[in-house]
Formats: sequence, C-alpha cells, structure tokens
Amino acid sequence: MTATDAQVRILMEERQKGRTQQQAAAKANLRSRKTVAKYEREGKLPSELKEPRQYRTRADPFEKDWPEVSAMLEDAPNLEAKTLFEWLCERHPGRYQPGQLRTFQRRVAGWRALHQNQVAILEQVHRPGEVMQMDGAWLTDLGVTIQGELLKHMLIHCVLPYSNWEWGRIAQSESLAALSLAVESALRELGHVPEYLQTDNSSAATYWPGAKGQAGGKRAYTDGYLQLLEAYGLAPRTTHLRSPQENGDVESIHGGIKRALEQHLLLRGGREFGSLEEYEAFLVGVMKRRNQPRQARLSQELAVMKPVPCTSRFISKQVRVRVTRGSLIRVEKNSYSVPTSLIGHQVTVHIHEWRLEVYYQSHLVETLPRLLGRNQHRINYRHVIDSLLRKPGGFRDYRYRDDLFPSLVFRRAWEQLERWLTPRKADLAYLRILRLAARTLESDVASALDQLLASPSHWNENDVERLIQPEPIAVPQLSSGDVDLRCYDQLLSEAHHVA
Repeated sequence: MTATDAQVRILMEERQKGRTQQQAAAKANLRSRKTVAKYEREGKLPSELKEPRQYRTRADPFEKDWPEVSAMLEDAPNLEAKTLFEWLCERHPGRYQPGQLRTFQRRVAGWRALHQNQVAILEQVHRPGEVMQMDGAWLTDLGVTIQGELLKHMLIHCVLPYSNWEWGRIAQSESLAALSLAVESALRELGHVPEYLQTDNSSAATYWPGAKGQAGGKRAYTDGYLQLLEAYGLAPRTTHLRSPQENGDVESIHGGIKRALEQHLLLRGGREFGSLEEYEAFLVGVMKRRNQPRQARLSQELAVMKPVPCTSRFISKQVRVRVTRGSLIRVEKNSYSVPTSLIGHQVTVHIHEWRLEVYYQSHLVETLPRLLGRNQHRINYRHVIDSLLRKPGGFRDYRYRDDLFPSLVFRRAWEQLERWLTPRKADLAYLRILRLAARTLESDVASALDQLLASPSHWNENDVERLIQPEPIAVPQLSSGDVDLRCYDQLLSEAHHVA
C-alpha cells in the first residue's frame, strides 16, 4: 500500500513514542503494519523513493515530424507553437487533428525549457532618494472622451523606484513641453528633489550630435532638457540605447496605472468628461489613492532629498514670429490664424503642451490649441470673416476653406445654398451666416440651420437671423404719481419745534 509523506511522518513519530507497528499504522490511517515496516526499513519519505519515469505511456504523435520542427525552432526561436501546428496541418492534411494543439504546445514548451536560453531579470538595489524614472505611456485605448470627442493622449509618468511613488500628467506627445509639465508637477507634489532624473533616449531629451550613430553611439542632451534639469538641481541620466528594461520600474507601473484607471472608470460609470481639467482631476485622484500605501517608504526618500527650490520654475519654450499678410503665424511647422490687427507685427508665442499663447508686447492676445505633426493648420473663421466678406471671391478657392465650416451643419448649409443660388450669391449668403455665428453664438446659428435644412422651402441668411433674434422683452408701463411736498414740510417744522 502506498502512503503519503504526511502519513509516514505520523507513523515515524508514533514509533518514536514507543507505539507498535500496528498502533502506528492505525494512527497514520494505514491498513497494514507492513507499510510501517517498509518505510522504517527504507528510512525515506515516499516522495524521496519515487523515481522519475523514463518511458512514455503512449506513442508520441509528433515523433515523425519533430526533428524538422525542432530545426525550425532553432532557426527561428520566436515561432509560436500554434503557427507551427497550423503549418504541420497544412503540410500533412489528415495527419493531425485540432484537438492535438494543446499537446503540441506542451511539447514545444518542453523543448524551449531544455534548449532555449532567456534573458534573466536582474533585480536591482534601489537607494532612497537617488533617482526618479520618467517615461510616457499611451492611454488612448481607455476610450476617454472630452465633450463627445475621443481624447488621444498619453501619460508622462514619473516614478521613484525605491518607494514606487508615482505621479504624472497627460500630454499629446512625448515633447519637451510635456516632460517639463510632468517633472515640474511631480516635484511640486513631492516638495523635494532626487539626485537624478532618468529617461529613455527620446528626442525631447537627447539627440545625435552629428550624423546618426556617430559620437561613439551616444546621444547628447538637448539644451532645453538641460535647462529644465538645471532649474531644479537635477542630474541627467538615460538608459542605454535599445535597453528599455533599464527603466523597468516605471515601465512595470505603467500596467498598474492603466488597470487602475480602467477600474475607476468602470466605477464612475462613464468615460465622458466635460473638460480636460475634469479628467486631470480624476487622474490625480486615482494616483493619490495608489500612493497612500507607499507613504512609509516615501518618508525615507524625502528624508534624504533636497527641498524643491522655491524660485525655480521652468519657462516654456518661446519663439518670435511675424504675422503674415494672410493673418497667419507658423509655429513648429504648423499654421495658425490670429486677429487681422496683428498683420505685419511680430508676436511672441509661448509653446505649452496643449496650447499656444500669443503675446504682442506684454499683452496676451490669443490662446490656441497646439497642433501635432507638420503642415497642419487651424484657421479660426472669426479672425478672417471680415476679410472674406470684403473679398468674397476668395472664399471658394481659399486654401484653408475646410476650416471655415465649424461643423457639418455649416457645410450642409453651404452645399444647399449652392444648389439654389449662383456661386457668388451662395458664397455671400454663407459668409453672412458665418459672420452671424462670429457675432452671436455659433450653437444658436447651428440650431437655426438644422431647423431650416429640415424645411422643404427655400431660405437665406435673413431667415437664419430671424430665427436667432430673441423676442423683445415687454417693458411694463409705470404710471407716474403726483408728488406732494407738504408732508416733507410738515416733518421739517416738527423737527424745528422739538429742537
């Protein structure tokens, strides 16, 4: 009869207490004293007596093709077992069945365990307060929307490896403005500064000083990045090229913050936010909750860190540009419209992650959403509508004409006017509607256009204006009464007598 390790330990303890073999067998729930005698004679546990099986209990279904499969795995170790199995099925129709896939996967896993070396994770010793790791992680797949529009964004994530304290800010890209925003926010939240800031070799922080691959394969730091670090007394540190595992702590916490955001969005019951600020407040709340159990180790880090310099603050990137005759400025190879009063003047543009601030002398004259990429354009119809009405012939072939349709209903209105009117009259009517939107509320004009487009009768810009004009408020008529000053004279006379 076989016995378990636990039963053998019990019977050995009973025998040491002086019990008979029969008594020890009964105590260990064994049927025969012969089992007790066997394990006393061997002096080993059942698990120690078990010999590994050196034979197969059934025929190997892949024996005929395995030499070829193993050769393919040696040549291409990244081949997946499922891909190889499908290849075998195509090559030998009828020899293998879909139900044998799991058996084949186990066979491939066994081959990898015996023949394929892997890169081991080398656990690092983290010292408190030494370094902050920073990296970007895309969050677009969370499906967050701002006023109905999908927010394409990433989290610039900052992590202290010793305590796993984390902070971050959302951004459009891994630009210098985004890195600056995240670093400044994290250090202000901490109130302290570590010794190093560690990033990967992103173009916002590093660049090739000469031709790519020269200078010993090492990238140099950009001036803007060094200026940021100098403002806070940080020393730069980067991972080696093509070595993202050196930023392993922040990389691993990316997954944690994504899962946490997904769960809190589910708890919230919706992914729609009214503004970017509302979404950022939600994100800050999630990070603060995740940081609560890390306070003990964080206090050890803060004890050895330097306080944040009170006066240090990274200044956003600034460029000086001249407003063209088309009332446009070109910033980072993208075009933006500005008020026509600035044509011919030089303006200073402060480049932030999500916006551009346009200054003339010391006056902030315009705040614009920042575009990504190159050769993009954002033309605000309010800036150019008066110029278009003076030269309506320029509307039809205007290079940026598509920007002059604030929403789909405006484009539908122009197309409807084109069907009814001559090209010039249609353009004039649409431009007058656009001027009406610029001077009143765009949403009111859009609602009026929706109503008119649903009507079968012809309409024009005058009908739009009538629909959005508010009804005059009725002013109540007040009757004027006669003023009798004798009461006031009587009051004065009584006051005189009393005195």
